[in-house]
Amino acid sequence: MTASRRALLAFALACASAQVPAQTYPSQPVKIVVPFPAGGTADVLARLLADRLTKRWGQPVTVDNKPGGGTVIGTAFVAKAPPDGHTMLIMAGSFVINAKLRTDLPYPGLKAFEPVAGMAYSPQVIAVPPNSPYRTFADWVADAKARPGTVSIGSVGPATTQHIASEMLQRGLGIKLIYTPFQGGAPAVTAAMGGHVHSVMANLSEMTGQLEGGRLRALAVTSRERVDSLKQVPTVAESGVAGYEANAWFGYVVPAGTPPDVIAKIAEGVRAALAEPDVHQRIAGLGMHTMYMDPKAFAAHIAEEYAKYSRTIDEARIKPE
Repeated sequence: MTASRRALLAFALACASAQVPAQTYPSQPVKIVVPFPAGGTADVLARLLADRLTKRWGQPVTVDNKPGGGTVIGTAFVAKAPPDGHTMLIMAGSFVINAKLRTDLPYPGLKAFEPVAGMAYSPQVIAVPPNSPYRTFADWVADAKARPGTVSIGSVGPATTQHIASEMLQRGLGIKLIYTPFQGGAPAVTAAMGGHVHSVMANLSEMTGQLEGGRLRALAVTSRERVDSLKQVPTVAESGVAGYEANAWFGYVVPAGTPPDVIAKIAEGVRAALAEPDVHQRIAGLGMHTMYMDPKAFAAHIAEEYAKYSRTIDEARIKPE
């Protein structure tokens, strides 16, 4: 065999091997990393998708909760994973907030990932335990104004959508709260029910059962319009902060360098799952809305959210915890 033929054969084999991951994906079990504790919104969404992708692909798709560090621990784990699509990250607003706010990230910010797909978004609810003296949002605001730095609000944090949303709320209302961060929305909700904080801001999906069971009382929602399941609960916007809106959103990314056709296959799996009536109904039953975005649209969404959060962080002079 001549040198030129050997070179041509080597090139052909290299091209073929480069195509194998995309053609055979997934070739092994897939892991969805959740940078939050079990029981929260991201965890529920990840498990819902994992079940559908397992059936669709014929490979096990599992969920691995890696909370801590304001979501940095789980996010860094995925950033350092092989870029072959077998390790995915379900991310939320904290993903872009950390990229803006923190200079100590063990990965190069947004550049460490490739956007895959948007999945869903959830309004947030400000709620109190049933024995709270705050019967309305106006009661809560009035006490916070009368006693600055006394009324506490628990939420997932720091450096999360809820953290920034609470800062926006305080600036808009002219109040000063004690912001109490938890590693996830579920622990924050539990703390509020136990009376460890005066109030809580969390995704509706993380307290639907508690609200329905009377273990929490909703004071306001952060969406632009009232929520169908809580029609009697006012929005923050109609309660004194014009234009206020702060929804939590969720989607998937993979390590930078993942082949585009592998990304496309994962995105198609997300799209197909969200198109299933029972999945759509399950998400709606959690108080959420489906939000499918393909890789290009999701990349644009991430860029827009980064710009929005950056403005708030700069204006409020928020610093890393």
